[in-house]
Amino acid sequence: MSLFANLPEAATDAAFALIEAYKADTFPLKVDLSPGFYRDEDARPWILPSVEKAKQDLLNDSTADHEHAPILGHEALIHSAQRLVFDATCEDTATIASIQTIAGTGANHLGALFLAKARCPRTVWISDPSWINHQEIWQLVDSGIERQTYPYFDKQSFIIDFEGTISTLNLKAREGDIVILHGCAHNPTGLDLTKDQWKAVADVCEEKKLVPFFDVAYQGFATGDLAEDAWSVRHFFHNTSLEMLVAQSFSKNFGLYGERVGVLHVVCRTEIARSKATNMLSRLSRAEITTAPINGAKIVAKVLGDTNLKQQWQNDLLHMSHRMKSMRKRLVDALLKRQTPGAWEHILTDIGMFSMTGLQPDQIQTLKERYHIYLLPSGRISITGLTEHNVEYVAEAFHKVTVATKFV
Repeated sequence: MSLFANLPEAATDAAFALIEAYKADTFPLKVDLSPGFYRDEDARPWILPSVEKAKQDLLNDSTADHEHAPILGHEALIHSAQRLVFDATCEDTATIASIQTIAGTGANHLGALFLAKARCPRTVWISDPSWINHQEIWQLVDSGIERQTYPYFDKQSFIIDFEGTISTLNLKAREGDIVILHGCAHNPTGLDLTKDQWKAVADVCEEKKLVPFFDVAYQGFATGDLAEDAWSVRHFFHNTSLEMLVAQSFSKNFGLYGERVGVLHVVCRTEIARSKATNMLSRLSRAEITTAPINGAKIVAKVLGDTNLKQQWQNDLLHMSHRMKSMRKRLVDALLKRQTPGAWEHILTDIGMFSMTGLQPDQIQTLKERYHIYLLPSGRISITGLTEHNVEYVAEAFHKVTVATKFV
């Protein structure tokens, strides 16, 4: 009998299962609205012009080699990443411990592992709903840490349940608890807090002595404005005394999904604490991966360190964010034209890649089986899967499944 015969069954990852099903589908009008990957107007992967230029420059560098980076990662990437998310001077970053990670997922995992070892928190608070990996990461890092949710999304009105968020953290969170916060472009809802709401959350965290853990996967990609998308993190950093963590991903905003470029920042507030945090992060990362991949790190550092390339990158960000906004409007216009049952206008004001549709599991199954349109069981759609070529087809399919259900 195998030593592993009694392992528990693990559920198949819904997003990746849909991606594989979509690939195997031969229907000519199939549409993929499930994954968190940017696609161009022909529903194909897009290499950012800034990234393409940086790759060519690096390819022509005769001094380049394939040596691994230091344990903390590619130094130019680390410094550029700090400036980008915190808008920080060298003096400001003197108390930030930063380390390169395997994309944003790796940053989330290493941050959770670091907190489990350094703080032994009783509870981690995660928005309801949230990126599915937030729950999974904390479960696997330490199942003894209680995973609680705070209300975030009102499914009936498609707005943020801000009172639920604040009251839950205020009344139930305890000193030392971790609070997972989406820096911008909340996944899966596309709904972000206002600046006044962020200030209120910061006040609660400060008063209750909670530990904010920001997940920043969409800076610049969400609105096209780097400062606007990092406003929440910068407010906490510059206007509170809180120690906090930031998981930073460069997958979406650079289109470097397969390169797995990320950085974890631990804001310590004292240089002594920073030194100790850096030592622990180095030890944890050394035991897991030794060092992070270098190629994608060099690309990001090259773009952020070159004035012309950085300007091109910001133009690329505007191109992507504008296309998503355009597709939001095209979809809503098409649904309203058909008088499709349901609430749709919130899609116009949601931010970033995702929105919730309110579609039910049976409707989602029909969309897949009859119309070859793929979206997650939660009803979340990825706006980047929409194009001028398929948006009317998607709207018509949404209309038919909702009308059919309404009159059953």
